[in-house]
Amino acid sequence: MSAAELGRGIAAGKISPVALTETFLDAILRHPHAERIYARLTPDRARAEAAGAEARARAGLRRSPLDGVPVSWKDLFDTAGVATESGSALLRDRVPARDARVLANATAAGLVCLGKTHQTELAFSGLGLNPVTASPPNVFDTECVSGGSSSGAATSVAFGLAAAAVGSDTGGSVRVPAAWNGLVGLKTSAGRLSCEGVVPLAPRFDTVGPLTRTVEDAGLMLAVLEGAQPSDLRSAKLAGRRLAVLDTLAMDDIEDAPRAAFEAAVDRLHEAGAQVTRLSLPAVAAANALSPKLFAPEGYGVWGALIEADPEVMFPPVRERFRGGATVTAAEYVAAWRQLDALKADYAAATAGVDAVLIPTAPILPPKAAALEVDEEFARANMMTLRNTRIGNLMGLAVITLPTGRDACGISLMGPPRSEPRLLRLAAAVERALA
Repeated sequence: MSAAELGRGIAAGKISPVALTETFLDAILRHPHAERIYARLTPDRARAEAAGAEARARAGLRRSPLDGVPVSWKDLFDTAGVATESGSALLRDRVPARDARVLANATAAGLVCLGKTHQTELAFSGLGLNPVTASPPNVFDTECVSGGSSSGAATSVAFGLAAAAVGSDTGGSVRVPAAWNGLVGLKTSAGRLSCEGVVPLAPRFDTVGPLTRTVEDAGLMLAVLEGAQPSDLRSAKLAGRRLAVLDTLAMDDIEDAPRAAFEAAVDRLHEAGAQVTRLSLPAVAAANALSPKLFAPEGYGVWGALIEADPEVMFPPVRERFRGGATVTAAEYVAAWRQLDALKADYAAATAGVDAVLIPTAPILPPKAAALEVDEEFARANMMTLRNTRIGNLMGLAVITLPTGRDACGISLMGPPRSEPRLLRLAAAVERALA
């Protein structure tokens, strides 16, 4: 059942939040891959929150449509009194004193915290491989990586070990694992959701977002994370909506399966009444070329001193990704941001006439985990994995990925910054067309 369906069952008195929480906790304890998905559980907290939700449901005082629904949290969201290590030995036994703002908002809305999920070290890879802690398995092939960095977040939902999950997205870390595990993933606009109490990677790009089974769930999760009312998705229609396929960069060197899945999905949207055009946008390629002067320098600026104090505890390919930012000068970093701001304006002008821009979420299928232990292959696969999703981060967009109906292949809808309500309504219509 989706998170929304569970919430409706609780509201109708047909589902007990206490029994539901025990069911999830028991499923986690019995699951063969649980230790590769969850870094640690919070059973005492979950049971207390479920008991409160049950009392409110009986009294008709539910706090939100998801009051009493159990969810998981990526291990970079601070949880009071519980280790939050961001998948890194550098942060081993780091225990924050209070919850992250978005976790506090979700708790206030009645959500039940099941525990913390594994992730890529310090969230700096799109593959989901983490030999230091654990590498969650892909739901379609357990020998393949699950996508990162919100790897455990995605698999907790895909394997039925959480009703929904909360992850973060700096260059694709919500959307890649969502796509590779057949889920919906929402990358929010930078600054829309609070990053207070979220272990940072690159603060100017870091965003918070849900991984869910349905678009409805994504909308409900967005509302509780920001402490707002959910968008009404009931009137969503596809007929007459203007969609543009981005040809620049996003379709280059794409593997056959993601290409076929994407083109078939676009055809179905056209058949459902959407107006589909194709766009070539030089600003996208120019912005992508600036990436080495933006992401790694910011990440190394945050973590460089800690990394160099104990570099041997890190997985070498991730450590070297951070070190790629060490030699970028301040002048180069500032100049790159000035160029990016101009390119964002060009992109906004070129896409002002469409409701969403469409791209394949990832241009490759999830690789086998064993193949990625070679540094060169890790670097190549990681670069390709994040190439398409990074467009949304560079341009500061709101983006949602949906399953195409083919394993591990997603389609992304990119909208302007702060357009999440409108984008969710469009995505709901797309979801119906692709069902």
